[in-house]
Amino acid sequence: MTNAPRELKKSDGEFTIVWQDGHESAFSIRSLRQACPCAACRDEWTGKPLLDPESVPADITAPKAELVGNYAVAFQFSDGHSTGIYSFEGLRSRCPCAACKLRPA
Repeated sequence: MTNAPRELKKSDGEFTIVWQDGHESAFSIRSLRQACPCAACRDEWTGKPLLDPESVPADITAPKAELVGNYAVAFQFSDGHSTGIYSFEGLRSRCPCAACKLRPA
């Protein structure tokens, strides 16, 4: 699976995925919480965000991150939220690095 992570790293305020191709995607924990794909945070039919991104604390942490099968990561956030499942495909497509931001959609 080319889209699978080779390594997952968590540090203060950041979660980094090293992909099989060697590319690294470093996400702030807050941005991951703000982009939660669960039904409580995003409309299931339209995909429209339901969560006010400003309501996410600036100092939020993710004490726990677990693989979900061979396709996703689930986080337990310090605000008590833990229902979002972040697919590898979705995370890779939202890579915030400069090179990926320049990549055509």
